[in-house]
Amino acid sequence: MARPSDLFATPLPVDDTGYGAAQIEVLEGLEPVRRRPGMYVGGTDDRALHHLAAEILDNAMDEAVAGHANRIEIEVEADGSLTIRDNGRGIPVDPHPKFKNMSALEVILTTLHSGGKFSTGAYQTSGGLHGVGLSVVNALSDRLEVEVVRNRKLYGQLYSRGKPTGKLEDRGPAPPNRKGTRITFHPDPEIFGAEAVFKPGRLHHLARSKAYLYRGVEIRWACDPAMAGEKVPVKDVFHFPGGLLDYLNGSLEARDCLVPAPFAGRVNFPDDQGSAEWAVTWVAHGDGSVSSYCNTIPTPQGGTHEAGLRQALTKGLRAYGELTNNKRAAQITPDDMAAGIVALISVFIRNPEFQGQTKERLATQDAQRLTEVAVRDHFDHWLAAAPVSANALMTYVIERAEERLKRRADRDVARKTATRRLRLPGKLADCSNDAAGGTEIFLVEGDSAGGSAKQARDRSNQAILPLRGKILNVASAGKDKLAQNQELADLVQALGAGTGSKYRDSDLRYDKVIIMTDADVDGAHIASLLMTFFYREMPELIANGHLYLAQPPLYRLTHGAKSAYARDDAHKDELMRTVFKNAAKVDVSRFKGLGEMLPAQLKETTMTRSKRTLLKVVIPGDSVPETADLIERLMGRKAETRFQFIQENARFVEDVDV
Repeated sequence: MARPSDLFATPLPVDDTGYGAAQIEVLEGLEPVRRRPGMYVGGTDDRALHHLAAEILDNAMDEAVAGHANRIEIEVEADGSLTIRDNGRGIPVDPHPKFKNMSALEVILTTLHSGGKFSTGAYQTSGGLHGVGLSVVNALSDRLEVEVVRNRKLYGQLYSRGKPTGKLEDRGPAPPNRKGTRITFHPDPEIFGAEAVFKPGRLHHLARSKAYLYRGVEIRWACDPAMAGEKVPVKDVFHFPGGLLDYLNGSLEARDCLVPAPFAGRVNFPDDQGSAEWAVTWVAHGDGSVSSYCNTIPTPQGGTHEAGLRQALTKGLRAYGELTNNKRAAQITPDDMAAGIVALISVFIRNPEFQGQTKERLATQDAQRLTEVAVRDHFDHWLAAAPVSANALMTYVIERAEERLKRRADRDVARKTATRRLRLPGKLADCSNDAAGGTEIFLVEGDSAGGSAKQARDRSNQAILPLRGKILNVASAGKDKLAQNQELADLVQALGAGTGSKYRDSDLRYDKVIIMTDADVDGAHIASLLMTFFYREMPELIANGHLYLAQPPLYRLTHGAKSAYARDDAHKDELMRTVFKNAAKVDVSRFKGLGEMLPAQLKETTMTRSKRTLLKVVIPGDSVPETADLIERLMGRKAETRFQFIQENARFVEDVDV
């Protein structure tokens, strides 16, 4: 074995690749931004383009939050450039003490990691902390103009692709009532592409959101009529004294809420560590959402402040349950609280830590503790002061918790382990694929048909569940009978998605549920019973496009070596006129049922995806009441409605299959 010293003593091969000191590049100024824009704005796509606008707007918002500005103006211009102006203090223009030949304005615009937000001297809280926002925008713009009012004088300077095209100009006395900073920039097509343009709708939404986050600011919107389009106004003004509560009420529109009044509030953290504002409610139907912000910066991936809100709400509701002797409240988790929640949480803290330059997730650990303590105290008072709302919320969240626990138990029937397989119905011939995508389950009548189908199937993605005879008519049976019916229990267990209000489409174990019955009257009746069951107990399964009817043949026609299959009498006659047009004698055999078909025949005609025909079961959106009425008439408890239907439609029947 060679010693380490021997290894180092071994001569290395001569490097003839031309890689030496001359190939080591040192990028200066803003060149790193132009070479690798993804490191600073997340890419060069539409999202990254609009991140430039957010960086400039965030700087203006920082001035407002610091108390030095109360108005921001945003204008989308016809040439694709964007102007953002505030009435704050204005960027300093005096010479920088470290860079004697440059103004502070030029240092900020041309140097990474420069700005007044690294300490708390100029800003207590701010969204721009890395000192790269304005310089990055400058680097990625083919033209940028900045105007600043300082000491009642107007100063201006022009830039292109990160470099000044001229010196800082003294443009004379500032117009009356003119204050702050004005920045106009045009994104560089070399970076973002010639077709990249700002989307006014997206910027309009961004401006509106910012105004909600700080109630002390007014944001004025303007857009060139040629850019505005139908849904974006040419001019608009945003000012919301109610803050996040106004935002929440505006976003709810006509949605039904579980509580009459949202849980909302604002509180300052102790020792001047910042503040938090929140607005929370729960909707009775549909999905919820949580929108979080830190120092007016959206954090779409959440973070510690969002975790603090979730913990405060969960612990508060558990405590209320203990106070009211509701023992089931102890099982509530933050995920249960999040069901149906529509929440907004905004915090202002010093020196926040984000994940990445694009600041999509807050990572400051103290933010969770501060937010949880602040919100929890107010949530306890809100629950105690509104027992009707508290009890309604408690009932709703406990139902979600019990559904979660049931789903956990139901997952024991998943196909991932052999132990779980034992809990599936014994007569189910399951497929081998674990994922639901692309899998199918065939519901067949009788063990005989089930035997043929099991031999004909593709074992990797086709499962077979034989059903014994005609299943229970759920439209005329009571809940007790439904609960005691073993055939339906096996079916529900095999599908794994639950029924009624507990149905979860994401838990469905198969992509397609295919009813495969004999091509006769009895088969049609069984298919009708199954469709009635799915319509009554699992309507979402139909609505989401999972239910199908197989189309097995009724006849087999042969002439010599030629054979064909017919679905019904009409199809048989068509084949006789076309395929067997000149045949002297055609042998026509009728299948009495799927069980009499050879597995090869069943596979060829009904189960092979490339050859079969499936009918998708759908409920047209404009005929839901009519569908419900028809099912009740034909399948409900009243026999007289069925008799009436038969009398009304008997005259249309030409052939009766008996």
